[in-house]
Amino acid sequence: MFFPKLAPLIILFFLQNLLISNSINALTPPKAKPRSQINAINQFLTLQNKARVALRMPPLVWDAGLARYADMYARQRRQDCLLRHSNGPFGENIFWGSGDRWTPAQAAMAWVGEQRWYRYGSNSCYGGRECGHYTQIVWKKTKRIGCARVTCFGGRGVFMTCNYFPPGNYIGEKPY
Repeated sequence: MFFPKLAPLIILFFLQNLLISNSINALTPPKAKPRSQINAINQFLTLQNKARVALRMPPLVWDAGLARYADMYARQRRQDCLLRHSNGPFGENIFWGSGDRWTPAQAAMAWVGEQRWYRYGSNSCYGGRECGHYTQIVWKKTKRIGCARVTCFGGRGVFMTCNYFPPGNYIGEKPY
């Protein structure tokens, strides 16, 4: 049996409970990241930010939204380990290595290591080598980064990706 005069009170009761539960959720501290996740974040950031600091540029800041995007895409590569870009709206560096022991620091080292092939004067890569990962890292307008790592292809490989915002590597523009 429904009592029409009680309807406003019932609605008020539900709204009050909803507000209280949302207030409690807002006061609850966020879950701490596991130590291994913090270690991975630091490995991704350290060498990339050293490359930026060497050019007197501000360090990249970790962005949880970019990290979620990177993780979503990395999980898509779990089955095939293809070294293929996501073609998303962000700048993106990708890495693949056989075996399952590759670390975020090793991926960052490979990307930053491309510095030796970059020629600022001609804004090009020397000798047909790859240097676009490096230029994305040191792109002056880029401020934020988020990355992910997955073991893929049945443990026979590791796929890693970092996404950058704002993106860089615009044709005809120098990174810094």
